Amino acid sequence: MQQGVVVKLDRGYPLVRLASGALIRCEHATSLVKKKTDRAVIGDRVQIELPDGHEKGIIEAILPRTTQFVRKDPTERAVPQTLASNFDLVLIAQPIEEVNFKRLERELVLAHETGAQVAVVLTKADLVSERTQFEETCKQVKALVGNDQVFVVSQEDPTSLERVAQLIAEGDKTAVLIGRSGVGKSSLVNVLVGEEIQETTPVRESDGRGRHTTVSREIIPLPSGGYIIDMPGVRGLGLWDAEQGIRAAFSEIEALAESCKFRDCSHQQETGCAVRAAVEAGTLAPERLESYLRLKEECADVQAKRVEAERIRTRRGHPRHRAK
Repeated sequence: MQQGVVVKLDRGYPLVRLASGALIRCEHATSLVKKKTDRAVIGDRVQIELPDGHEKGIIEAILPRTTQFVRKDPTERAVPQTLASNFDLVLIAQPIEEVNFKRLERELVLAHETGAQVAVVLTKADLVSERTQFEETCKQVKALVGNDQVFVVSQEDPTSLERVAQLIAEGDKTAVLIGRSGVGKSSLVNVLVGEEIQETTPVRESDGRGRHTTVSREIIPLPSGGYIIDMPGVRGLGLWDAEQGIRAAFSEIEALAESCKFRDCSHQQETGCAVRAAVEAGTLAPERLESYLRLKEECADVQAKRVEAERIRTRRGHPRHRAK
């Protein structure tokens, strides 16, 4: 039995790097195939067998994960989907000329839920011609992310990209880069690596945007130190077990809630609600509270579906309900 790390996932078999540095394509053992949630993902440390006469290695076990990026599987009612594991930093990419604040809030929740360090990278700064718009967007993003770091990068400003590279290099981190398609993730990776290793499509002259073409997940070493994983554009960002992430992403609301008159305050119509009072006083944006309540409701709904799914599975497994 040998140990290795899954360094690439594409439409084929996982590519595993062994301790010796050798790369080998692997397939999952039958015992893992039967369990949908036990498939290896990018970053996983795995134990593999190399049977004589077999062209691929066999992943026999997945070692415990230190961190993992999990979302609700968009194709299932109540099943988690792990996209990456064993990383130290989550980089959230958003184009500064068109920041989607609703999506950013959701990305921050999922990123904080991993327990890893979180930073936001605002890309395509060279496309913003209005200085006022540039400064206002930066201000809004920084207010939203709180204590997390915010980087504004442009391919025309090498210094801005060096700061991101330094963050990853400190402690030889492995960073996961997330964001919707077309935000410039592949271009960012290419600049950090110093060569065109990620395919990108031409930028349209009409709006300065391109189409993201990454279809695989790969751990890419950076010349300055550390590693980066460019995730394919993730459309669905359904919450899974996200209570901790919500607390971190909406820390100011959580802090206000400590002063509410009732401990189980829903921040709707209750007397003595400190959160509502902050909205009325103008110190908390109503849109911010609306997002918080919506995500809390979604999280509770997913939890209820999980409980119901488990009840159904248990009932089906009971002898009284087994097919005769």
